[in-house]
Amino acid sequence: MAYGYLGVAILSEIVATSFLKQSDGFTKPVPTIVMGVAYVVSFYFLSLALRDIPTGIAYAIWSGIGIVLIAMIAWVVQGQRLDIPAMAGMALIIAGVLVMNLFSKTAGH
Repeated sequence: MAYGYLGVAILSEIVATSFLKQSDGFTKPVPTIVMGVAYVVSFYFLSLALRDIPTGIAYAIWSGIGIVLIAMIAWVVQGQRLDIPAMAGMALIIAGVLVMNLFSKTAGH
């Protein structure tokens, strides 16, 4: 269940960060409200995940997957260009999260 909570936290953070861009510096009320609610949901579910997942592992997964998914959304939705170094960096982030989860004894498995 903890990884389910973490999944919700990641998805909520992605929504929040996407709406952060749309809020235009908090000048647009609806995107600002969606952003705020989504960040609250994200941190709430992250706190639930932290009951069973070590903080360093949970945060690495939350932030790492969030970074990659936000970059992909920015590429697809906002037309942001991703060059080879950016894609290589994201691959390294994914590799790091996988190594931590598959091989680290601190992952709580």
